[in-house]
Amino acid sequence: MLDKNFSNAQRAEVLTQALPNIKKYSGKIVVIKYGGNAMVNEQLKEQVMEDIVLLSLIGVKVVLVHGGGPEISDMMTKLGKKAEFVNGLRVTDKETVDIVQMVLAGKINKSLVNFINVKGGKAMGISGMDGRLIEAKMKDPQLGYVGEITNINIKPVEDLLSRGYIPIISTVACDEQGNTYNINGDTAAAHIAGALKAERLIMMTDVAGILMDKNDPSTLIGEITIDEAEKLSEEGVISGGMIPKLECCITGIHKGVQNVVIMDGRVPHAILMELLTDEGAGTMVKGEKHV
Repeated sequence: MLDKNFSNAQRAEVLTQALPNIKKYSGKIVVIKYGGNAMVNEQLKEQVMEDIVLLSLIGVKVVLVHGGGPEISDMMTKLGKKAEFVNGLRVTDKETVDIVQMVLAGKINKSLVNFINVKGGKAMGISGMDGRLIEAKMKDPQLGYVGEITNINIKPVEDLLSRGYIPIISTVACDEQGNTYNINGDTAAAHIAGALKAERLIMMTDVAGILMDKNDPSTLIGEITIDEAEKLSEEGVISGGMIPKLECCITGIHKGVQNVVIMDGRVPHAILMELLTDEGAGTMVKGEKHV
């Protein structure tokens, strides 16, 4: 939000400076992966929805892909079921995948649709099972119904975009036998953005981006190529939970996304800072060398 002490002239100047970026992204597809702390904090959630509605109103074709791990765990606790994880992935038996579907495709998805509609947007919520958008197979029998994506049928999303809707996608998938699978949200977003040949994939997380020193936010890397990122990964600079995020960035770019940004979803209006200012926010991962 602009400071209350800003004059009308200063406000107009801010909008004028944003104009080149508005032109750049108008008519283009931007996929946003949303979850984590930015989702469970109601004030931040409201700001994210405002950002998405604003982008839609200036002509950006926004697709929102959401997770909901904390909410799934909370619901499991309420139902007397303990969450188990193997290598960071939720063990998902038949009962758990029913809970996942209920929470993701039901409660969370429809609440986000409602949020955007209340803010003046035009949203439509779907799951990966609708129109067989996300097809999957069992990733590992010991994980149960955790899915590995085998195919993306992107037409349902394209149809919604062509009609002016903001598609909001929950990451549950299906197979030909009718089984339901829990899909990692970052992975699903990368595949969907690739299938759409999106201008940008924004991955909202709980860190500023890729850091040279993980304990020092001032060492944020503003822009990096895939080759440079892979080198930092080999050297151990990129480690822990950032490794799978980076792998999703690479997947998205290889599948057709122009570039991917990893950024801190806890920063108010971070999406607008990234798309509508020259400074941007977070780390941009690119496929080609810097120019």
